[in-house]
Amino acid sequence: MTRESSASPLIFGGAAQSPRAALPVLPPLALYIHIPWCVRKCPYCDFNSHTASPVLPEEEYVDALLADLDQDLHAVYGRELSSIFFGGGTPSLFSAQALGRLLKGVEQRIPFAHDIEITLEANPGTFEQEKFVAYRALGINRLSIGIQSFQQEKLEALGRIHNGDEAVRAAGMARQAGFDNFNLDLMHGLPDQSLDDALSDLRQAIALKPTHLSWYQLTLEPNTVFWNQPPTLPEDDTLWDIQEAGQALLAEHGYAQYEVSAYAQPGRPARHNLNYWSFGDFIGIGAGAHGKLSHPDGRIVRTWKTRLPKDYLNPAKSFQAGEKALTNDEMPFEFLMNALRLTAGVEARLYPERTGMSLESLAKSRREAEQSGLLQVEPSRLAATERGQLFLNDLLQKFLS
Repeated sequence: MTRESSASPLIFGGAAQSPRAALPVLPPLALYIHIPWCVRKCPYCDFNSHTASPVLPEEEYVDALLADLDQDLHAVYGRELSSIFFGGGTPSLFSAQALGRLLKGVEQRIPFAHDIEITLEANPGTFEQEKFVAYRALGINRLSIGIQSFQQEKLEALGRIHNGDEAVRAAGMARQAGFDNFNLDLMHGLPDQSLDDALSDLRQAIALKPTHLSWYQLTLEPNTVFWNQPPTLPEDDTLWDIQEAGQALLAEHGYAQYEVSAYAQPGRPARHNLNYWSFGDFIGIGAGAHGKLSHPDGRIVRTWKTRLPKDYLNPAKSFQAGEKALTNDEMPFEFLMNALRLTAGVEARLYPERTGMSLESLAKSRREAEQSGLLQVEPSRLAATERGQLFLNDLLQKFLS
């Protein structure tokens, strides 16, 4: 899985209490499809991914995904999909035939917007030219390629199955297959990585001319091999130097930072993830997938699906593992933990439109955040200052009760 699709929001407590209004307009609707199998589990990965058996249960899993979607249709009747994201795991392990049947089934149930963005995550080690031409023919129009590094020593440390040459070839094959819009996923702060190592990786990625780069620091997450057996990571001073020099290099080559770890050429931000960050709606189907749906009466409900593939495929078990309606005091944090990741923030009017709560309910916390220098003093926008971007957790704490 790439970091690009890791924006599954969590559930936290919040601050202000206020009457909730009916939503005047429902937000855009997206679909996240989780395919949980990988060739091998990476030691840093905390996503819901599982080592694949020699033969994947493609037909059974597509059947289950469509049945899962059927159970969510009542909540989205009359709406259309603005984007679809295949995440994982490694979705490119699935055949074009299986993905084609799935996309056809989805479109029969929910109409697609005329300019729908459909993204597929892929790893260089799973690239096959013929397969990717077939993916493009299905209407998949964006790829997110998990490179992580081009340096063999670093790839081995990360447990990746591809090498640097395969990573370079993957970008060329994507373009040859007809993809004029693709993301490269790249990490920095890798074990024993120097500033020169990190910038070398970044220069190589830029040379491949992707329309989008997800460039983010390796973090050690619980329930991973790296958490239990931590590698030697760069010192904080080196990490800071990498961040500053890398951001300058990206800007020099026309990649604008629009989110904490997302950089894009003009007009090429990831629309699917922009929907997450602006508190849009999304259905989540597949093992462990999360969803968030708004209702005209003002209810906003988060859902999560059965995590283990064997349970998800078991007809005796429910697809849905749980759901939670957001309360008024959870709303500020839920909205802002996404919106404030965007470097430009969001228009302030989006808060009442997407939550049913008034801007006045944020006033006290907003004023404290502005006085702390963490939130911009801008009545028409909700946006972090540069300092607020660096200390985002501190900023968000202002909106907790």
